[in-house]
Amino acid sequence: MELLVVIAIIGVLVGLLLPAVQAAREAARRMSCSNNFKQIGLGLHNYHAAFNQIPTHMGGTQSSGGGTNQLNNQQILSYLVGILPFVEQQALWEQISNPNASNADGSAKSPPWPAMGPAPYIGTYGPWATEIPTFRCPSDPGKGLPSLGRSNYAACVGDDAMTNYGPYHPWFGGERWGDILVNDARAHYRGFFKPMLKSRFRDVLDGLANTIAAGEMNTDLGDRDITTAALNNPGAWWSLTDNRNHCASLISAERPQFWDASVPQASPGSDPGDGGLVNSDFGRGYMWAVGEPLQTSFTTIKAPNSELCIIDGNPGSEIMASASSRHQGGAHVLMGDGAVKFITESIDTGSHNGMVFWDHATNRPGAPTVPGSPSPFGLWGALGTRASKEVIDQEF
Repeated sequence: MELLVVIAIIGVLVGLLLPAVQAAREAARRMSCSNNFKQIGLGLHNYHAAFNQIPTHMGGTQSSGGGTNQLNNQQILSYLVGILPFVEQQALWEQISNPNASNADGSAKSPPWPAMGPAPYIGTYGPWATEIPTFRCPSDPGKGLPSLGRSNYAACVGDDAMTNYGPYHPWFGGERWGDILVNDARAHYRGFFKPMLKSRFRDVLDGLANTIAAGEMNTDLGDRDITTAALNNPGAWWSLTDNRNHCASLISAERPQFWDASVPQASPGSDPGDGGLVNSDFGRGYMWAVGEPLQTSFTTIKAPNSELCIIDGNPGSEIMASASSRHQGGAHVLMGDGAVKFITESIDTGSHNGMVFWDHATNRPGAPTVPGSPSPFGLWGALGTRASKEVIDQEF
């Protein structure tokens, strides 16, 4: 009887202590996640000190006439590639910046890969498949195929869903679209990073301490999570810009962190169609070297841990993708001055329903049609824009 009583007491104590141990472990993981973000922030500042600009998001090489994805990286490298030498990854940077004669499996490549590598989704190129601890949050359990090297830290591109190709045509050797679209790009790219465009600290007129540079994001586990599996926005493509809640109707009522079971998922290589999930090869955060929106960008339109909604089902297309994390209640963000803050899901996101969409031709009603307009998405949107002259007068 005494032995049974002792066993029962031990069982009760274990039951009481286990949640505390798990909470302590998560607190340690969260601190490590924040420290990784601080290292990335230091890398950005050291890069700027060395080159008088921040690393270009959606930058890289492009041959005349486009070329193949084996001969150049198609100008879609993420900002994380540029900061490698500044986050103690000099050896990996040397592999990438010089012609590389090795495949991911160690076999010889002849002729060698080009300097700055092939397209960053080519899995046989070793550096792109390398998992970098500094780019991973320990709270995120994602690993393995079909991803390459995962990342949990995305560039802030502002409060507009138009986040992809800048003033350059992506398939024709960096050829400019035309003057009107160049101006459109400048109006749309309101965040700390301007895809395919040179950016400096001096461009952040709202102040580095008041502007988000990067945000945390979950990586996809193949479980139809609304923060990691992108939904091809149902209906006409422009409906995403008219209604930021357009995809929310397909979230499961019983499991509000997942898409409804009726939502189809595209098979690899196929178009998901309106209202379908992008195929599982393009999960959120699967490729740290890819600068396209689904992989390493985020927007300040909806609150952290909101759903991913994309146009045309293309990973490089326009997207509404907020910050997200495996931490309880919110996600970390990196401010322009290097500070790391935790943003809760309850942050003010304003009452405006339509997204920012400046259109030189139609001046869409209900949207801020003048470049430089304040963000309509409350404090969250104001923190995501670099030069709209919003006054941040509250704690966050």
